[in-house]
Amino acid sequence: MIPIISLLVILGTSLIVIRSAAVALEHTGLSRHATRFQARSAFTGVGFTTKEAEHVVADPVRRRIIMWLMLVGNAGVMSAMAALLLSAIDLRTGQGVGFLLVVFFGGLAFLWALGSNRWVDRQMCHAIRWAIKRWSSLDTSDYLQLLHLRDEYGVSRVRVGEDAWIAGKSLRAARLSEEGLLVLGIECPGGNFVGTPPADVEVRDGDELVLYGRASRISELTSRGLTEDGERAHGEAVEEHRAQTRSERRQARR
Repeated sequence: MIPIISLLVILGTSLIVIRSAAVALEHTGLSRHATRFQARSAFTGVGFTTKEAEHVVADPVRRRIIMWLMLVGNAGVMSAMAALLLSAIDLRTGQGVGFLLVVFFGGLAFLWALGSNRWVDRQMCHAIRWAIKRWSSLDTSDYLQLLHLRDEYGVSRVRVGEDAWIAGKSLRAARLSEEGLLVLGIECPGGNFVGTPPADVEVRDGDELVLYGRASRISELTSRGLTEDGERAHGEAVEEHRAQTRSERRQARR
């Protein structure tokens, strides 16, 4: 009986640890889906060598979170395996095998129900955020809320090709702000990064622009070519943004 309860406690604690790490990673600017996948990957030691994983470990704060998660995960996995082995022995040699099976699978069902319940998930995340803010020096800025990453607004990377409409233009000449797009940074082919670039910076082939704005507008920009249609699309985008801005200002009474 005790090994089975120990196994369930280890599994429950592991779920809390993984969720805590995911919330901490989310506060560093990663998306919720990415943080949960990377937290589970690090905890179990799977170690997916994806571009997303490389992006996670490139940041010192995220790397420290992942390091502790891997350390705790190794101990947790080994403890769970030992408890599972003892549980199997307990089920084969102990009295009341039926009762032990009910406790074991009932505990698993209970943990699964807790882990998939949205209300429990929200309350757990609130508690974890409060604990992170109270007892750690981690930057707890909610970037999803700060940047209003909803209602079609988002942050995306756009790779500039040689036939792209914006290639060879300075940011001043491109006038992306008039379309409702803000250039947060430019990552050059050599790996150098220009944050909040000034208006006289020229956009070149191979650059990656970090843009903030409406997802539909960013998507349209990526398909804009070097023909007259590109200039026409830019003009239409400017007019559409002006109309959207007027509508939003009327709604906000600004």
